[in-house]
Amino acid sequence: MISRRGLLYALGGPLLAQYEESPGEVPWVPSDDRKIDVMLRMAKVTKDDVVYDLGCGDGRVVIAAAKKTGARGAGIDIDPKRIAEANEAAKRAGVTHLVEFRTQDVFQAQFSDATVVMLYMYRSINERLAPRLFSELKPGSRIVCNQYGIGNRKPEKQWKRGDQKVMMWTVPAR
Repeated sequence: MISRRGLLYALGGPLLAQYEESPGEVPWVPSDDRKIDVMLRMAKVTKDDVVYDLGCGDGRVVIAAAKKTGARGAGIDIDPKRIAEANEAAKRAGVTHLVEFRTQDVFQAQFSDATVVMLYMYRSINERLAPRLFSELKPGSRIVCNQYGIGNRKPEKQWKRGDQKVMMWTVPAR
């Protein structure tokens, strides 16, 4: 039987296989600074926003939003090791007054106060979250996906460089 790490190596090559396995459904692969900048610019994040990163890993997206724009934010991840790393990184960055991190399953999490939700999870998981995102977030809230979309929903904005992409949707008025 092939291990999860072996499967990652077979499907994604050695680069993807180097990342640690996570207890959730998605392996932890950190977003690079360039893509984080694209995500923040695409969503036009400001100090008035509340940014949530579902499946936040080490918290780098929420921390970047706080440092670059003064936005408040929250990161949610099922892996307590990642949350501990996020809290340490927030201390080093001097943004603990703006951000919080919670060890929690994203499907159980409360995020209705978000004005921006960031996702870097598989398309199937994004699709499972979509009904909650589009019904619980206030109209005008932005949903930004790193690499994987939300089912067949067509994004209103998209950035592509080679095989890298970022997509955004705005929650419509009800």
